[in-house]
Amino acid sequence: MKLRHAGLTAAVAAAALMLGACDPGGGGGGGTPTPTPTPTPTPTPTPTPTVQALVNQPPVPVYMAMLLTDGSVFVQASPGGSVSAAQFYKLTPDQNGDYRSGTWQQIGSPPTGYSPYATGEAVLNDGRVLLIGGEYNHDEYQIPFRPSALTNMSATYDPRTNSWTMIAPPAGLDYIGDPAEVTLADGRVIIGDKLFKRMWSFDPATSAWSALSFTGYPANDFAEMGFALLPSGAVLTTDVRNAPASYHFVPTTGTWISDGNMPVNLAELTGTPITYGPAPTQTVGGITYGPGPAGTYIAPGEVGPSILRPDGNVWWVGAAASGQIAHTAIYHPGASAAVAGTWTAGPNLPAGENADDVGAVLLINGNVLLAGSSDSLYEFDGANLTKTVTGPASPSGTFLLPLPSGQVLVLNPGQAVRAKIYTPLGGPQASWAPTINSVPTALTRGQGYTLTGTQLNGLSEASSFGDEFNSATNYPLVRIRNVATGHISYARTHNHSSMGVATGSAAITTHFDVPAGTETGASELVVVANGIASAPVSVTVS
Repeated sequence: MKLRHAGLTAAVAAAALMLGACDPGGGGGGGTPTPTPTPTPTPTPTPTPTVQALVNQPPVPVYMAMLLTDGSVFVQASPGGSVSAAQFYKLTPDQNGDYRSGTWQQIGSPPTGYSPYATGEAVLNDGRVLLIGGEYNHDEYQIPFRPSALTNMSATYDPRTNSWTMIAPPAGLDYIGDPAEVTLADGRVIIGDKLFKRMWSFDPATSAWSALSFTGYPANDFAEMGFALLPSGAVLTTDVRNAPASYHFVPTTGTWISDGNMPVNLAELTGTPITYGPAPTQTVGGITYGPGPAGTYIAPGEVGPSILRPDGNVWWVGAAASGQIAHTAIYHPGASAAVAGTWTAGPNLPAGENADDVGAVLLINGNVLLAGSSDSLYEFDGANLTKTVTGPASPSGTFLLPLPSGQVLVLNPGQAVRAKIYTPLGGPQASWAPTINSVPTALTRGQGYTLTGTQLNGLSEASSFGDEFNSATNYPLVRIRNVATGHISYARTHNHSSMGVATGSAAITTHFDVPAGTETGASELVVVANGIASAPVSVTVS
């Protein structure tokens, strides 16, 4: 019989030799045969996260992005040349819920006179977007600051009407700039004054600012500082001007509590004096702003982003001067908001890497994804920092946003490929997922409903940049999948009962509106927080 495989022929020959060698009669055994070498197995490649370019790239370079409660992404243009900071766009996923194949649409611009860059921002609990101040305005990016800089303007954007509304400035606050900012569990947005020892809160119910009283804060301003929301409802910060000091604010008592000095310095200290003002009198969108006096701002430096991890600790990344090593630190909260926390040192960034004006997000696998100043990407697993993507030869800045798909939108305005999707390895632990306690199972297109569950806000704000460009995602999204077609639609959520983080077993409610275009028939509904979906509930859409 003719053998059809050379490997099989060799195996038969080797077997014959072995039989001859073992023949006790010596009939032709003739000596010890050479054994057939064992082939070396090909090593299995180590799995790595994937990075894929969006099929449809944004029409202009874009940078700051926020996740709207209808599942679309609100994006600001990266200004330069003919592109203005007043240009905004929306990325909508395709019918399969895929952002990589999503579509871009230019949306409305703020009223003429407000084209801010490096703002504070928040998605409010009613679904609107709030932009606060701006280190720069009028597309003027000079140092010393132009009179338009450090603006005290702010505005809300309503996705339902594609319209902007200007907000009157806080009484007595001539400049806001790029403020330390966070949304409290009760839905108010608070900022720290960049120039003085003052705090302010914005109430979405009234769309108005008011002064916030507090005690125990030892520093003279909140310049270049970031705020991080804790599960207790307290707000953690690291002092840039007085590094390595740290404190947390307890909103229920208006008290600042010292958390002591960090074991490493996270601030890139500069102390550079920069003149600003005088701010002119301007009427924008029917609101009068200014005038504001001239002054000199002593820039303290920069600090990196902070992310609350599922273990309840905050990883804070530092910035460093040229030639220095950038450090990180881990904050361990006290037993309650009234108790000081403690710090331990985290891993250093690689030599030559930095984290000033960079973003970090929480991945669904519990790791933190950090974009270095080199545009390289790193994952921190609670102990180790691992590079997963090497940056280009000419870095241009990276913005990260967690998506409800469990992926991350990666924006690089200065690169040929402006927008990519980062898909991490692994998934969440079951205990991290939100749960649905009650939701109507008969839904009608165009109608609104209430959903109750637990952990609807996720375990973290999940996105941080430092003192500006913060795009927290600690609010619920509702996703509906048609069983017959597999097509996805997001129901706009609003009026969540909490904007906290890691709310545990507390019952949280949100309201959602079923889009008119949702496909009818048998469907599955999930609630999504920080990219992690609940178990599905069977519903019928009519």
